[in-house]
Amino acid sequence: MRYRQLTTSSLALGVILLIDVLRVWLPGIITIFGQAASTPAELMGAFALGWFVLALAAPALVRRVGARPVTVVAAVVLAVARLALTATPGGRPQLWLASTGLLAGLVWLVGVAAGTDRPVPGLALGLAVNAVGHALLDTYDLVWRGGWAAWLISVVAVALFLLDAALPAAPPGPAGARSWLLFGPTLLLSGMVALAPALAQAGMSYLEAGGSVARSPLFGLAPVPVAVAGFLLAALVGPARRWTRPLGPVALLAGALLFALDRGDLLVAAMLLSAVGLGACLALTDGVGRTDDVGPERVGADEVGDGRRAAARRGYAVAAGMLVFVVGSIGYYSAYDLGYPNAAVPVVVAGVVAVVALTARPTGLRLLGPLAPLPTTAVVTALALLAPILAEELPAASNRDGPPERLRVVAYNIRMGFGLDGRFDLAGLTAAIDRQRPDVVLLSEVDRGWLLNGGHDTLDLLSDRLGMPYVFGPAADPVWGDAVLSRWPVTAPRSLPLPAVGAPTGAQALAVTLDLSHGVRTAVVSTHLQPPPDRGPVVQARTVADFAVRYAAGNPLVVAGDLNTEPGDEAFGQFTAAGLKDALAAARPLATSPADDPRTQIDHVFVSPGLTAADPVAPRGEASDHLPVAVTLTLPPG
Repeated sequence: MRYRQLTTSSLALGVILLIDVLRVWLPGIITIFGQAASTPAELMGAFALGWFVLALAAPALVRRVGARPVTVVAAVVLAVARLALTATPGGRPQLWLASTGLLAGLVWLVGVAAGTDRPVPGLALGLAVNAVGHALLDTYDLVWRGGWAAWLISVVAVALFLLDAALPAAPPGPAGARSWLLFGPTLLLSGMVALAPALAQAGMSYLEAGGSVARSPLFGLAPVPVAVAGFLLAALVGPARRWTRPLGPVALLAGALLFALDRGDLLVAAMLLSAVGLGACLALTDGVGRTDDVGPERVGADEVGDGRRAAARRGYAVAAGMLVFVVGSIGYYSAYDLGYPNAAVPVVVAGVVAVVALTARPTGLRLLGPLAPLPTTAVVTALALLAPILAEELPAASNRDGPPERLRVVAYNIRMGFGLDGRFDLAGLTAAIDRQRPDVVLLSEVDRGWLLNGGHDTLDLLSDRLGMPYVFGPAADPVWGDAVLSRWPVTAPRSLPLPAVGAPTGAQALAVTLDLSHGVRTAVVSTHLQPPPDRGPVVQARTVADFAVRYAAGNPLVVAGDLNTEPGDEAFGQFTAAGLKDALAAARPLATSPADDPRTQIDHVFVSPGLTAADPVAPRGEASDHLPVAVTLTLPPG
């Protein structure tokens, strides 16, 4: 049993470190290696796939050199890469360091698979603890934070991992290939939906808002302990009766289908069903036909050949499963550049998991694993319960002493929170916005939980740091879109999907009304126009302008965002034709993109004639690939 416990803890810690590396590597594909919407998605996909194809050579390496030396060396490289990623300045060094850590992690998985025939307890524990840690950190990972506390936790985790990796494990039996095959698909589904704290937070914001837009939630992380407990208990206990075996796969498929519907009010249900179903599917492949008398003397000379073949099967199984992970990840998110439907991806992956789990044939009683299910689940869930308790709650926006005379408006395309160097630059974004002392902020390219971008709820993180509640309008899907943050109470939110006219990424217009007290109101519309190939976003611009004017209904109106059009273009003219003024006109030319060498004027603020604009600026910085624009608006006399 001691050997099993060592293998389980080492596997769990390694999974946590590998996910940390993936949370740096995946965004690097679209922020460092290439640029989303400009670098061909096929090229970025080929770069990503190449590292996982290389890992297919690892089983042959293990067979030739031996599992132990390969595993130990790979573990050291993975650990060093994980620590170094916190200190790297970003850019190409970060990308290649993360790629090295990823490849080492894949080779380490193959090496561990060769020597482990019962991986489910370790894999499940690693995924669950990682989700809990991500929630406790409010989805802002240690690898991006720096600071002594983050370094201390990271160093301790790495030291424990290396200590466990150096200790001998029990000789394995012939089983385990199915469990290892499921790790890649399980990693994908857990990161996308089943164990994604950011998705829970986004889902709760829809439920508390009660509509198609989302507001700052009070209990955003509340579903996380439930999902973690359901996943871990299902994975460690397994089905009680033979007739209950299909329930887990059915729950997983139901959760994936709900997620594929792209409805914000269904995200929490999708998460909970997927978590329980995923854990149950792992359990169906675990501990089949084993005996409990495992010790270092077990393997005789006549079993060496069969053992090597079983080790190779497990190695190729985990490498193949990780291919499913990368193909599913890149295939799902590339759709937003290439324009094909992607709703089937999580459903197909869930179907693969369900089929592999249901076709596992138990040959005897399922044996107890190295972890006691109830105490383990209780401890991990107790930690998860701290996340919603510790989550910072925003004070509700309230009226000040009478309506203001002026509003400071900031519009900013934040590129999912990533700076030009490819690092998640929450501090830089917060500083760039806060320096303008804004009353209202309009954000574009807001990510609230994409696995491709590391699973952060960037909007909630910025909202907490700015002390400004938000309203979110979904565009590409329920967790990617535009937002308005305000120091004044917001009423009557409404989101209008915009016609695609050939543009692959979805677009919308989010309208809200600022209640400035004593009956004074101002309408604000946040949008991000998506131009079709080789054309300007004329149709979308006209739609937004008409929608905004109707929504304002005579109240002062502000329309702002990344409009992907320049002064003088036909799309730009749609706003002026609707009677709106260019609030940045006094500072023209006011280029905003790219941030390190701004040449194009594509981020704008338009206002109704009654508003007077002053002090328009586009302050320099590299916290995004765009510069923010800011302007002070004097309200008309009441």
